[in-house]
Amino acid sequence: MTVQEDVAALRARTDRIDPRELDALWDRLEPATIDDLIGYRWRGFSFDTGHHTHHMLGAARWYGKSFAAAEDAQPLLCYDEDGNLFSDKATGRGGASLWEVRFRGEITATMVYDGMPIFDHFKKVDADTLIGVMNGKGRLVFDGGEHYWFGLERDIAIEPGNSRK
Repeated sequence: MTVQEDVAALRARTDRIDPRELDALWDRLEPATIDDLIGYRWRGFSFDTGHHTHHMLGAARWYGKSFAAAEDAQPLLCYDEDGNLFSDKATGRGGASLWEVRFRGEITATMVYDGMPIFDHFKKVDADTLIGVMNGKGRLVFDGGEHYWFGLERDIAIEPGNSRK
Protein backbone atom coordinates (compact mmCIF):
# COMPACT_ATOMS: atom_id res chain seq x y z
CA MET A 1 0.00 0.00 0.00
CA THR A 2 1.07 3.60 -0.57
CA VAL A 3 1.65 5.92 2.38
CA GLN A 4 -1.51 7.80 1.38
CA GLU A 5 -3.51 4.55 1.59
CA ASP A 6 -1.91 3.68 4.93
CA VAL A 7 -2.78 7.12 6.37
CA ALA A 8 -6.37 6.83 5.09
CA ALA A 9 -6.66 3.38 6.70
CA LEU A 10 -5.29 4.67 10.02
CA ARG A 11 -7.67 7.64 9.96
CA ALA A 12 -10.63 5.34 9.30
CA ARG A 13 -9.88 3.13 12.29
CA THR A 14 -12.26 3.20 15.23
CA ASP A 15 -10.11 1.06 17.50
CA ARG A 16 -7.08 2.30 19.39
CA ILE A 17 -3.94 2.57 17.25
CA ASP A 18 -0.64 1.17 18.50
CA PRO A 19 1.91 4.03 18.39
CA ARG A 20 4.43 1.64 16.80
CA GLU A 21 2.25 1.64 13.68
CA LEU A 22 2.74 5.40 13.49
CA ASP A 23 6.47 5.02 14.16
CA ALA A 24 6.69 2.67 11.15
CA LEU A 25 4.70 5.08 8.98
CA TRP A 26 6.94 7.99 10.07
CA ASP A 27 10.01 6.11 8.88
CA ARG A 28 8.54 5.95 5.35
CA LEU A 29 7.82 9.69 5.06
CA GLU A 30 9.92 12.54 3.69
CA PRO A 31 10.77 15.34 6.14
CA ALA A 32 8.75 18.52 5.67
CA THR A 33 10.54 21.83 5.19
CA ILE A 34 9.53 25.17 6.65
CA ASP A 35 8.55 26.32 3.15
CA ASP A 36 6.10 23.39 2.93
CA LEU A 37 4.15 24.78 5.89
CA ILE A 38 4.24 28.58 5.77
CA GLY A 39 1.51 30.61 4.18
CA TYR A 40 -1.30 28.19 5.06
CA ARG A 41 -3.88 27.31 7.63
CA TRP A 42 -4.00 23.54 8.21
CA ARG A 43 -6.94 21.41 9.38
CA GLY A 44 -5.87 18.92 12.03
CA PHE A 45 -6.76 15.33 12.75
CA SER A 46 -5.71 13.14 15.64
CA PHE A 47 -4.77 9.48 15.87
CA ASP A 48 -6.31 7.76 18.88
CA THR A 49 -3.40 5.97 20.48
CA GLY A 50 -4.91 6.46 23.93
CA HIS A 51 -2.77 9.56 24.51
CA HIS A 52 -4.54 12.09 26.75
CA THR A 53 -3.76 14.97 24.31
CA HIS A 54 -6.09 13.33 21.76
CA HIS A 55 -8.98 13.74 24.20
CA MET A 56 -7.86 17.20 25.40
CA LEU A 57 -7.84 18.56 21.83
CA GLY A 58 -11.28 17.10 21.17
CA ALA A 59 -12.64 18.85 24.26
CA ALA A 60 -10.97 22.10 23.16
CA ARG A 61 -12.69 21.84 19.73
CA TRP A 62 -9.30 21.85 18.01
CA TYR A 63 -9.41 22.82 14.35
CA GLY A 64 -5.71 22.78 13.44
CA LYS A 65 -2.69 25.08 13.09
CA SER A 66 -1.60 28.04 10.99
CA PHE A 67 1.78 29.16 9.75
CA ALA A 68 1.71 32.72 8.35
CA ALA A 69 5.51 32.94 8.52
CA ALA A 70 8.33 31.04 10.19
CA GLU A 71 8.08 33.34 13.21
CA ASP A 72 4.26 33.56 13.18
CA ALA A 73 2.69 30.18 13.92
CA GLN A 74 -0.47 29.38 15.86
CA PRO A 75 -0.41 25.86 17.34
CA LEU A 76 -3.99 25.69 18.61
CA LEU A 77 -6.68 27.00 16.32
CA CYS A 78 -9.98 26.07 17.92
CA TYR A 79 -13.68 26.74 17.49
CA ASP A 80 -15.41 28.97 20.03
CA GLU A 81 -18.97 28.37 21.25
CA ASP A 82 -20.34 30.22 18.19
CA GLY A 83 -18.32 28.16 15.70
CA ASN A 84 -15.73 30.87 14.99
CA LEU A 85 -12.03 30.03 14.76
CA PHE A 86 -9.65 31.58 17.25
CA SER A 87 -6.08 31.04 18.36
CA ASP A 88 -6.27 29.48 21.83
CA LYS A 89 -3.18 31.13 23.26
CA ALA A 90 -4.24 30.37 26.83
CA THR A 91 -4.13 26.60 26.33
CA GLY A 92 -1.16 26.79 23.97
CA ARG A 93 0.61 29.35 26.20
CA GLY A 94 1.21 31.72 23.32
CA GLY A 95 2.16 31.21 19.72
CA ALA A 96 5.02 29.33 18.13
CA SER A 97 7.68 29.51 15.43
CA LEU A 98 9.09 27.11 12.86
CA TRP A 99 12.64 25.85 13.07
CA GLU A 100 14.66 23.11 11.43
CA VAL A 101 15.34 20.53 14.14
CA ARG A 102 17.00 17.11 14.07
CA PHE A 103 14.60 14.41 15.27
CA ARG A 104 15.28 10.69 14.95
CA GLY A 105 18.30 11.40 12.76
CA GLU A 106 16.54 13.70 10.25
CA ILE A 107 16.08 17.45 9.95
CA THR A 108 12.36 18.23 9.98
CA ALA A 109 10.30 21.41 9.94
CA THR A 110 9.45 21.73 13.62
CA MET A 111 7.00 23.98 15.41
CA VAL A 112 8.57 25.25 18.63
CA TYR A 113 5.98 26.46 21.15
CA ASP A 114 6.71 29.85 22.75
CA GLY A 115 5.40 29.03 26.23
CA MET A 116 5.94 25.29 26.68
CA PRO A 117 8.83 22.84 26.15
CA ILE A 118 7.05 21.28 23.15
CA PHE A 119 8.16 20.57 19.60
CA ASP A 120 5.88 19.34 16.82
CA HIS A 121 7.95 17.62 14.10
CA PHE A 122 6.45 17.25 10.61
CA LYS A 123 6.86 14.87 7.68
CA LYS A 124 5.00 14.82 4.37
CA VAL A 125 2.46 12.24 3.28
CA ASP A 126 1.98 14.30 0.11
CA ALA A 127 1.96 18.01 -0.83
CA ASP A 128 -1.24 18.64 1.13
CA THR A 129 -0.98 16.24 4.08
CA LEU A 130 1.47 16.12 6.97
CA ILE A 131 2.00 13.77 9.87
CA GLY A 132 3.13 15.36 13.13
CA VAL A 133 4.58 13.95 16.32
CA MET A 134 4.72 15.96 19.55
CA ASN A 135 8.04 15.85 21.34
CA GLY A 136 9.49 17.67 24.33
CA LYS A 137 9.25 17.51 28.10
CA GLY A 138 6.55 16.54 30.52
CA ARG A 139 3.24 14.72 30.68
CA LEU A 140 1.59 16.82 27.96
CA VAL A 141 4.03 15.31 25.50
CA PHE A 142 4.54 11.83 26.92
CA ASP A 143 1.67 9.71 28.13
CA GLY A 144 2.77 6.32 29.37
CA GLY A 145 6.08 6.86 27.56
CA GLU A 146 4.40 7.46 24.18
CA HIS A 147 4.34 10.52 21.91
CA TYR A 148 1.17 12.21 20.70
CA TRP A 149 0.52 11.67 16.95
CA PHE A 150 -1.60 13.87 14.67
CA GLY A 151 -1.94 15.01 11.08
CA LEU A 152 -2.60 18.19 9.14
CA GLU A 153 -4.33 18.82 5.82
CA ARG A 154 -3.68 22.02 3.88
CA ASP A 155 -6.73 24.28 4.15
CA ILE A 156 -6.41 27.87 2.89
CA ALA A 157 -3.62 30.29 2.07
CA ILE A 158 -3.05 33.07 4.59
CA GLU A 159 -1.07 36.29 4.57
CA PRO A 160 1.71 37.07 7.06
CA GLY A 161 0.15 38.62 10.17
CA ASN A 162 -3.15 36.77 9.57
CA SER A 163 -2.33 33.38 11.07
CA ARG A 164 -5.26 33.55 13.48
CA LYS A 165 -7.91 33.49 10.74
